This record gives sequence, C-alpha cells and structure tokens, in this order.
Amino acid sequence: MKVAGLWAGHDCSFCILEDGMPVIHAEYERYNREKSPPGDAAQFMFDRCDENEVQDITHFASVYPRKKLADYDSYKDVESLADSNGGKVHFFSHHHAHAANAFFSSNLEDAIVITLDGGGVESAENAETAGTVWLGKGTTMQRLHTFHPSQLNIGGVWTRITRYVFKLQNGWPLGGQEGTVMAMAAFGDPYKYAKDFHRMLTTDIIAAGFKPPTQPKGAYVAGKDPKHPYLDRWAQIADRSEQDKFDLAAGLQLATETVIFNLVEQCLNQIPGSRNLCLSGGVTLNSVCMGKLLDEFDGRIDNVYIPPVPYDGGLAIGAAQILWHEVLGNPRVEWNKNFTPYLGETWDREHIDEVLEEYKDQVEVSEASVDDLIEMLADGKIVSVFNEGSESGRRALGNRSILVDPRSTTMKDTINEKVKHRAWFRPFAPSILFDHVDEWFERNQESPYMQFVLKFKEEKRDLVPAVVHEDGTARLQTVRKEDNEWYYNFLTKWNEKTGVPIILNTSFNDREPICENAKHAVNCFLGTQIDNLFFPEHGILVSRKEGDK
Repeated sequence: MKVAGLWAGHDCSFCILEDGMPVIHAEYERYNREKSPPGDAAQFMFDRCDENEVQDITHFASVYPRKKLADYDSYKDVESLADSNGGKVHFFSHHHAHAANAFFSSNLEDAIVITLDGGGVESAENAETAGTVWLGKGTTMQRLHTFHPSQLNIGGVWTRITRYVFKLQNGWPLGGQEGTVMAMAAFGDPYKYAKDFHRMLTTDIIAAGFKPPTQPKGAYVAGKDPKHPYLDRWAQIADRSEQDKFDLAAGLQLATETVIFNLVEQCLNQIPGSRNLCLSGGVTLNSVCMGKLLDEFDGRIDNVYIPPVPYDGGLAIGAAQILWHEVLGNPRVEWNKNFTPYLGETWDREHIDEVLEEYKDQVEVSEASVDDLIEMLADGKIVSVFNEGSESGRRALGNRSILVDPRSTTMKDTINEKVKHRAWFRPFAPSILFDHVDEWFERNQESPYMQFVLKFKEEKRDLVPAVVHEDGTARLQTVRKEDNEWYYNFLTKWNEKTGVPIILNTSFNDREPICENAKHAVNCFLGTQIDNLFFPEHGILVSRKEGDK
C-alpha cells in the first residue's frame, strides 16, 4: 500500500511511503537549483516519478495552509487520483508533521517530542505556532503544549538577526546563513551580549506547567516585529569589526542553548515516564546546541533522535507518517533495519555517459577504483563523489560529497576559498567509522546524519586539522556498513592506508543546492578547483583536459 506526503511551502518536497517505509523523498530545490523554494509539490511529484510509482497511491497527506497546495492546478489531479483509488487528501498541522517525522522514524516506543522552528500554520484558521511539546507512544502522539510566536520563536529570531544584523540573506560573503552564524560563534565571547539576546528570545517562557509567560519588555514577536529596535543597535555593533560579529554570534548561540536546555529541563520534570527525546524543526539544525544537549542531560536521557530532514523539507515525510499510523491505523515499522537517507533519484550509466559526451571537449574520462581514489586523496587531491541515490536533507553523507585528506594543514582554507567560495572560518565535517568514535571524540555518540557537534579528544586534534573547528569540535558523521556500504568500505581502506579512520566530507555543491544529476555534478566540478570527479558505482574518473586546468 502506498501513501504520499506533499509540502508546497518553502523547502517544497514530496514523499512516497510504501508499506510505511519511504521509498522516495525529493526536494524541489535539487531540481530547480534555487535554495529552499516553495512550489507545486504535486506537479513536482508527477514530473519526478513515472506512472508506476504514483498510479496506486491511495491517500495523500499535506500540511496547512490548505490553500497553498490547492492553489495549483495539479491539486485536482491529486484529488482525482485519490478518489479513483478509494482514498482522499488529508491535511495536518505544521508542527504535528515535524513531530511525526521525528518520532515515527526513531524506532522508540515512547518519547518526549519537541519541535522548534520559525513558525508554522496549525489549522485551517491559520493559527501560528513556533514550538510544540508532545508525548509519543506507539502509533499515537499527544500534544501537550503549544508555543505562540510571541512566547517562543527561536527560529524567527535567528532569521531576523541573520538578515538584519549580519546581512547574510545572500551569504557572508557567499555561503550559508544561520550555519554561518553558528560557525562564527566559536570565535567570540559568549558573555558580552548574551543578556540582550536572552530578552529577545524570551528565556523565561518556560514556567511551571508551560504557562505562557509575561511578555518581557522589548520581546520579539514574529510577523509583527520585522525590525526590532535591538536589531539596529546590533547591526551597528556588527559593522565595527569582524570580532564584534563573532561576539554577537557567540551571545546568540549561548542564549539559544539556554532557552532550549530550559525547555528540555521542564519537559523532563513535568512529563514522567520517558527517558527518550525526539527533536525536529529547523532550529534542531543547530548541531552545536544538539551536541551540548547530550552533555547537559547525560544520565537523564537515554536516547536523543533527530531525523535526517528536520526542517520544512521533512514535512512531507511527517505528514505521510501521520496518515499511515494515526489515521490508517497501521503498526510501527523498524526504520533502523530498512530506512536509508539516500532517497534521491538514481542515475544509470546511460545518463552519465550522455552527460560526459556533452562535455567531451572539456573533460577526460578514465577508469578508476576505490584504491585509486585513496591514492589521489593521500596525494592531496580534492575529489568529488557522485554515487547512486542522493541524500535527503542538507548534509552530504557520502553519495554527493567532496572528499579531502583531513590531515592537511592547508586544505580547509583552500576548499573555503577555491571550491565552496565562502567565509574563511566555516568548518568542515569529518566522516568517521563508528567503531572508532570513542578513540577520537570525548563522547561515543552515533551521528549518522551529522546531527551533533562533539569535542575531539585533545591529543587527536593536531592529527586531523582540516576538520577541527576553532573550539576543538566537529559536526561528525558516523558510518556503519549498514548505513552506506561503499562509503564504509572506502573509509575502512582509507584507515588501513593512513591509520586515520576519518575523511573530510563536505557537500558536493558551490553555493547552489547539492548536485542531483550528473550534469549538475560536471558543472560544479568544472566551476571549481576540484581535481577529479569520481563515480564509484561505475568506476568512472573525470578530469579536466590539459588546456582547461
């Protein structure tokens, strides 16, 4: 049995579940090549899938507001298809979908579920919410509390500060947005401006019983306060120097951690019985905070789970899961035995050959093996990898990755300047064999989707300088054989060659969305100073012709 989830807002996406498991998840940005766009989710699904993949879908799930999906002509085709198969179109709240995306994919029988973002629509009446608390048990979820944006709006605050204070709507100078601010924080004094940020974030919102707090003087209200008075003052400070930017970012990060930790503390005190925590919503992309949360509640929480697509691009997954479990009454499925984040489109040899033929005047094509890849990396080469289905979510996990030797003392600066074209202080992630995490990091934590930033052991930091941030941390990806067999085998051979079970892994893109098809891959390769492009599945190595180097 098949059901589908649709999300037409920003980070537009669709998802198809078959017998409760996702078989396809696609984000519109990978195809239109613009970051986080809204779009016609239903038409995107029809264009992306062949007839066999969609014709037997019985029910569709979407997220409020209803009119955003219904505004498109394709909505009539969705209704018609559902009706012909004896189903219908269902609509669910924004944060319900976020919560379901986390809980139902966690394999946990029970959990406290917290969602945090910049705001979403909760009903047909367009009521807004910026955070929720749930208790998940089995196939049901009970909403315990809802936060209006005037009470709690971490995502909205970060968006406004990123835009108005740091002028990062187009990147600084050309890179990410909230992630850039998070990276800046490691270089600043967190206590210099933290109190002001506490006021804006309404730190004291978590009162006994989750009662709405008294609104502090000057508190930020999403949607009604696009230019809060604090923003102008902070923007003037940020304009003074790079160090002032770093100090502001550090204060915002500390205030954010304080708010989230207070919320988790209250949940643990008021919701007895569960020692598991699921988190979702765009705010949970703050992997620094998520890593510190593990230490803050060590011994009090047994499991912390964040899905691979916790932001709005995962709403289609969550909506489909609500439909499957809570509406249709189907039992839970074991996602850890079946789930893969590599749900993007697969491209056959014919497609790759056609693209390479198109660029034959610019590239040379040869055969290569994983052993050849290892030799190139050990020789200081930058190699991009294009393998099978692309990853769901913002993190490259080995199938659409740029790989580099982490032992290099210069490669971090080289990639930032000549490949990613972004600020010098942006860090890079290490992929590490899971069995070696406790040798290299202070916490032995699984992190298959790069959800957590952890501290390297001090004696290991100088061995892999390209993936160690200013504060001695890294946002790691742990790799098991069952996660990605080719990537695991590659890392195993790399470890045998170098004695280091770690590779630098950054997303295969240059400011645009991660590469989806082979043409995107070749264009990105030629537009940067990546040395080689490797297709592991087919043993194809691409290099520039001599005149184009």
